[in-house]
Amino acid sequence: ERIFSSLSGDPDFEYAIIDGTIVRVHQQGTGAKGDQNQAIGKSRGGLTTKIVALVDALGNLARFVLLPGQRHDSVGVEPLLDGVALGALIGDKAFDSDWLRLELNQRGALAVIPPNASRAKAIPYDAEVYKWRHLVENFFQRIKEFRRIATRYDKTDTSFRAAIHLVAIVLALK
Repeated sequence: ERIFSSLSGDPDFEYAIIDGTIVRVHQQGTGAKGDQNQAIGKSRGGLTTKIVALVDALGNLARFVLLPGQRHDSVGVEPLLDGVALGALIGDKAFDSDWLRLELNQRGALAVIPPNASRAKAIPYDAEVYKWRHLVENFFQRIKEFRRIATRYDKTDTSFRAAIHLVAIVLALK
């Protein structure tokens, strides 16, 4: 984690882009000692872990959190944005919530999040800036090229977190 922090340097948060992805947990990846859930959840697809990542305007990983697969993406937003000064946050409809929009407004940051279909009144967003969201999708595609990330074999969330940091270091050095 320290190596990743020193390599990531000063991220460019003109635009911060957030999204989540799910990875399947291998059957041997369960059964760690203790009562902790190890960020493994049950869903229709079986055992899964969710990675919620914050990337900078260049598509480089800045921060991430691990959640059980059935948890909503918005649960991971608060720890990712803690202490981060950003110009705009780009996210998909999963991040459309009043508390997040209020938080970004108080920070003076722009929320580039399309409104959820369940909203009574649509909230406008900048569709041109929203196109930059592909950078976080590209990041997920790059880390899932590593088999250890695409299928979680690690029993503990600490080991899986270390694997993600290692892959981010390899990608940063390219």
